[in-house]
Amino acid sequence: MKKLVLMLAAASMAASVSAQTVAESKAFDNVYVGINGGVATKTTGHKWLSDLDPNAGLRIGRYFTPVFGLAVEGNAYFSNKPWHSTGTAVRATNVSLLGTVNLSNLFGGYKGEPRAFEVSALYGLGWMHVFTNDKAVKAATENQRNRMTSKAALDFAFNFGSQKQWQVYVEPSINFAFLGQSKNKEVVATGNALNPVVLADHQEYGYKAASQAGQPAYNINNSFVQLNAGVVYKFKNSNGTHNFTIVVPRDQAEIDALNAQINELRNRKPEVITKEVVKEVPAVKVKEFTVSDLVFVTFAQGKSALTNDAKAALNNVKEGVHVQVVGTASPEGSKELNDRLSQARADVVANYLKGRGVIVDEATGKGVQGVTSNRLAVVYVK
Repeated sequence: MKKLVLMLAAASMAASVSAQTVAESKAFDNVYVGINGGVATKTTGHKWLSDLDPNAGLRIGRYFTPVFGLAVEGNAYFSNKPWHSTGTAVRATNVSLLGTVNLSNLFGGYKGEPRAFEVSALYGLGWMHVFTNDKAVKAATENQRNRMTSKAALDFAFNFGSQKQWQVYVEPSINFAFLGQSKNKEVVATGNALNPVVLADHQEYGYKAASQAGQPAYNINNSFVQLNAGVVYKFKNSNGTHNFTIVVPRDQAEIDALNAQINELRNRKPEVITKEVVKEVPAVKVKEFTVSDLVFVTFAQGKSALTNDAKAALNNVKEGVHVQVVGTASPEGSKELNDRLSQARADVVANYLKGRGVIVDEATGKGVQGVTSNRLAVVYVK
């Protein structure tokens, strides 16, 4: 018991050390869908390789954190070995609700995007139904065709794609069927008019599959092992990515300093700001900008949507003028993410201005500029 407590404490410490602050998720963020297929065989009582049952399934899930998630999985089984045929193409279906734990992120921390290789653990409960159109089989299995099940598995996954939105995995698992009975005894007809029924022990299911007086009960003889492979697609989130993004907390002093810097730029008296153009050809006269020619648009952390204040500022740009838009991002997150985010900010400002008849000569994302927060898009009015 002491060893178990120590192991749990160590796992908790590892989870605490690896904890990261991730960007807020909306209801349908971090949702994925996948298909899988493979083979299964009864764990005991027969030769594995001679009694393989093919299966195929669908999995839909959601990650609530980089570590924990839930998934609903349904699989159809196309054989009933080592038992006799039930007379249908699909012999059984099993639908499970699974809890998922990303062990790589639990113990190694989440770095802002999925690793190329990850290991996850899955466990859950389900419901299995066995189909048959054979009257004899139907009568013999009347109380056995609906069963509670349990699944425990490990996923060995590879993430790929430009934003790690795809995943392929190999999954060994063990699945238990709870073949419990509500009572130890059952009523059996004797055919004797003087004593027509008697109480008898429940019969065994065959092939070492055993019945228990109460359910559920984990019995190795009532289990099957399974090896499946699958592919998963992670849908795009509201922030434009396919995975969780890391948020670096900022203290209030830094936020106040940024706001003061923005306000100072807005209120500064006009001064000359020269835009440099470097060319190998003879010097070309360039336009000089003043602060009054600049429009600053601020964004929420990790977002590229225009606020009402931002739209109000952009409405001051006159129709028909030429502008240049530069988008930036704050230092948190990876370079790839910040480059995409800054470009998205530049594009959303450019599209808004175009809709108002402004001529946008260029809209460029510059990524992170400097070491302080600069979640901005700057409009240069020419």
